Amino acid sequence: MSFGPDITEQLARARADLRMGVPVVLNGAQSVLVLAAETLNAQRLTDLLALGGSPVLTITARRAETLKARVYDNDLARLPLPDDATPAWVQSIANPADDLRSPMKGPFNCVRGGAVDAHRTALQLVKSARLLPAVLVLDLPDGRGFAAQHGLTALDLVAAMPILSLRSDLHPVVNARLPMEASDAGRLHIFRPEDGGEEHYAIEVGRPDRSKPVLARLHSACFTGDVMGSLKCDCGPQLRAALAQMGQEGHGVLLYLNQEGRGIGLANKMRAYSLQDQGFDTVEANHRLGFEDDERDFRLGSDILKSMGFSAVRLLTNNPRKVEMMQASGIDVAERVPLMVGENHYNRDYLATKAAKSGHLL
Repeated sequence: MSFGPDITEQLARARADLRMGVPVVLNGAQSVLVLAAETLNAQRLTDLLALGGSPVLTITARRAETLKARVYDNDLARLPLPDDATPAWVQSIANPADDLRSPMKGPFNCVRGGAVDAHRTALQLVKSARLLPAVLVLDLPDGRGFAAQHGLTALDLVAAMPILSLRSDLHPVVNARLPMEASDAGRLHIFRPEDGGEEHYAIEVGRPDRSKPVLARLHSACFTGDVMGSLKCDCGPQLRAALAQMGQEGHGVLLYLNQEGRGIGLANKMRAYSLQDQGFDTVEANHRLGFEDDERDFRLGSDILKSMGFSAVRLLTNNPRKVEMMQASGIDVAERVPLMVGENHYNRDYLATKAAKSGHLL
């Protein structure tokens, strides 16, 4: 019988649980209980501390660098949870919002030694749930029994690790004609990932010849720029200019990928904006939150293009990383087409940072 969820479906449940503040259990050589720092409440923290043992707050190396915490585990650090820890203390470590108001959060005696696969997987899991990358982790003597007793989602660590490291397969759901301002010969394609994540879209202008390089753009969703007309970025003008150019040429494909805020989600993007108001640039803000410069995976775009029958593109972009990832994913980039629009006095520093730190050709 195949009614029970497989590991991909269990991971989708786990993401939903963590977003609601419900713990999950990871079972491997050592079983652990995992709680997302962002959604932790007082009662669950009290219950966690009552279990005894040595719970830790696991953060990324990027966040640890901001806190001046020693990193012994390459890409993460484990901070012992004080016996008198409160949700406010956990939040102050996970969230950099008050770093400047309360800069003295240490010193921290970070844990060293022992296996960290479960901690690393837990961080990947909360990242994929678009939560702050910080988790409370406690070793359990009987993870399966504990999960069954409390009705918690339990994941097999060995099965979960490779799934979290791979991008999910995308499947076409539907496509339909969509007349647009840029072109009345438009068609919208919807693609859905197997992992229960957000859908991605392909906007096809005209009827591009599959045997020739198609004018294409990989555009990451930007609610503030695309919808609200934000002046803090150049996303909205780039979206409209790309569609307009495709309309003028009579054909093209714009891939609209739901990877808001360089892949960290809208809530974390707004946290980054708040940090930018404190004087940090866009890269520094992401690092203080515990993320890398850019968490997006542009290979999703190559997957969609291939499924639509394209093998070569003229890529509308200022980002060499997109070109590199397309080429590495089997899509030939016959030409990089610059897209120089949208600069204003609000986003000038942002664009300068993209050029200096992210290698954009501006």
